[in-house]
Amino acid sequence: MQHELGKNRYEGTETRKSAGNGDLPRTERKPDWLKARYSCCPEVESIRRILRDNRLHTVCEEATCPNIGECFRQGTATFLILGDTCTRNCPFCDVNHGIPLPPDAEEPAGLARAVAAMKLRYVVITSVTRDDLPDGGARQYADCITRLRSQNPGLRIEILVPDFRDREQEALAMLSVNRPDVFNHNLETVRRLYPQVRPSANYAGSLELLRRYKIMNAEVPTKSGIMLGFGETREEVLEAMQDLRDHGCDMLTLGQYLRPSSRHLPVQRYVPPEEFSAYREIGLTMGFSHIEAGPLVRSSYHAAQQAEQGIH
Repeated sequence: MQHELGKNRYEGTETRKSAGNGDLPRTERKPDWLKARYSCCPEVESIRRILRDNRLHTVCEEATCPNIGECFRQGTATFLILGDTCTRNCPFCDVNHGIPLPPDAEEPAGLARAVAAMKLRYVVITSVTRDDLPDGGARQYADCITRLRSQNPGLRIEILVPDFRDREQEALAMLSVNRPDVFNHNLETVRRLYPQVRPSANYAGSLELLRRYKIMNAEVPTKSGIMLGFGETREEVLEAMQDLRDHGCDMLTLGQYLRPSSRHLPVQRYVPPEEFSAYREIGLTMGFSHIEAGPLVRSSYHAAQQAEQGIH
């Protein structure tokens, strides 16, 4: 995928996105099964115009997702609300970090317009982490859900939320009134590797967030995701999967961690497709309603299809 000069819409300052695979050591070049398709096509430019016209960001662009071409070609995107600047600096993530400006009050309306223009029937909304906000950004999620439902009848909505550290009670209450069709929060990695991969987060806290939302909204499917390739063992992956099931998680995504640049955590191992398939089969026996597993799978990859198969 081509990485481009990203521009912070709030401050007007330009920040160079990571140069990606090209600025990594030769020993970390990707195997053939990790080559993504559709890096550029007319559909990509059409979607980008809609996003720019409505002053919107996508995680597809900001997190340098390897599937951006495929998803944009299919007319889908994962919207990134609350700006493009995260208050945390996780060493695996390529999203800008720093001090963001307040939430954009016009963002829910712009999102609704873009969804209508793209003729979407299923939408995924995620965000940067906003530890600076009293509610962690939950109100903006709720406002987006309300506006989307009012202007796009029949639309199904999945939200991929941060951990709302120290703000869980207020955030989950808001998102229980304005409920999505799927509630997603990523575990990201195994317990042992949390201090290296997610130093600002807590393994037990992420599990508890999923459990509490499920208790409050039993009819709403919950979902999570794990990246592989940080040096985790098979036993640790299976433990994390079982922990998710024990906390009421219904659906799961498993994908390969790809190092955005030499400034990020190195890839310890490229996991072959057959191992992802094996994890999927084991996970289904654990009771997950649906698992999407593969080297290029991301949290919202084929999200509509996942929901169709995983929601009963």
